[in-house]
Amino acid sequence: MTSRSAGLSRGRVRQTAARLGLDRTTGAAAGAMFLLALGENLWRRFLPKYLETLGAPVLAIGAYGSTEDFLDAIYQYPGGWVGDRYGRRRALLVFISVAAIGYGIVALAPTWPLVLAGMVLVMAWTSMASPTLFAVVGDALPSRRRALGFSVQSILRRIPIAVAPTLGGLLIATRGVRDGVRVGLLVSVVLAGVAVVAVRRIRISLPATPGSLGVRHVWRSLPDPLRRLLLSDIFIRTCEGMVDVFLVLYALDVVGISAPEFGVLVAVQMVTSIVCYLPVAHLADRLGRKPFVIATFLAFSLFPLAVVSARSFGALVLAFIVGGLREMGEPARKALIVDLVPPEVRGRGIGLYYLVRSLAITPAAMLGGVFWSITPALPFVVAGLVGLVGTATFAATVEERDAG
Repeated sequence: MTSRSAGLSRGRVRQTAARLGLDRTTGAAAGAMFLLALGENLWRRFLPKYLETLGAPVLAIGAYGSTEDFLDAIYQYPGGWVGDRYGRRRALLVFISVAAIGYGIVALAPTWPLVLAGMVLVMAWTSMASPTLFAVVGDALPSRRRALGFSVQSILRRIPIAVAPTLGGLLIATRGVRDGVRVGLLVSVVLAGVAVVAVRRIRISLPATPGSLGVRHVWRSLPDPLRRLLLSDIFIRTCEGMVDVFLVLYALDVVGISAPEFGVLVAVQMVTSIVCYLPVAHLADRLGRKPFVIATFLAFSLFPLAVVSARSFGALVLAFIVGGLREMGEPARKALIVDLVPPEVRGRGIGLYYLVRSLAITPAAMLGGVFWSITPALPFVVAGLVGLVGTATFAATVEERDAG
């Protein structure tokens, strides 16, 4: 290849990256998400089964889901504060390092309570980093390109989700649940180290921000349309949280499929999401956010109903296609949140949104465990009904001019 053709090739790559909302900063953040997702999804979907092999009763597994939601809640605002106070790059470096320590603890845990303790650190990436990752897109991209920016990041995060659970299922099939999950956790530690190198490339200037603002002042700065979106989002995530940790148990223990087949289901779900992302994001940036947020909320509601209706692997494939459609409007919803949060409190405002949402849904998984104890189908039916209430709430209370 001549130097001229090589230069043209590099120019096309830069142009394509620019069209997709990827520059040095957003590309580094997306790369870190890709690496951490690749590691975590080797084992994350099978963690309820891992807990079961360590002797955890079903209510403890439900408590694990509720613990995740609780940590997701209390970590969000501090994570946004750290991102606003110390900068996006420093914050992400800290969150990745803490999560890597958590991976090691979960891998070495001899009993299930210690797994829950390790997840306290693992969630530093999953939850604390979330407001900062949102803010990177808001800082780097104009409003008309944010849905596209979130779509590209979501694709890079979900490509590993389409592949890694199948590999994790094969590890479990060949090495057993306990050793298979532990190998995946050790891989996560290695990939976290690579992610640290990627994040060090982030360079972004923070907007002027009044550092003395407390939680009450940040809440008052959030506009009413964002609060109405938050209300409907709480219903939708309650629907999800009520059944999420029981999906693998329902598929393996009730329907009777194998761990590798469950990995295939997760891959089907992720591929469906990936196919939807870019065209839907392009339309959402041009036509408005509301129709696509309604569509994704409706898919959230129908997914548990489709799962509980399944009696075979083929029927579960169809259900997980519905599950993949849950993500088609997520970039539009995230872009709407970033659009509505004042730039000067972007990290803290996003963190507060997710703090309130996650606190509200913390009991969902535990409630799902109670329903499961009555009959495994019950949490899925109740979750679907709760999701439909949330969909109707958003459609009735958020105006198109606010969502667009």
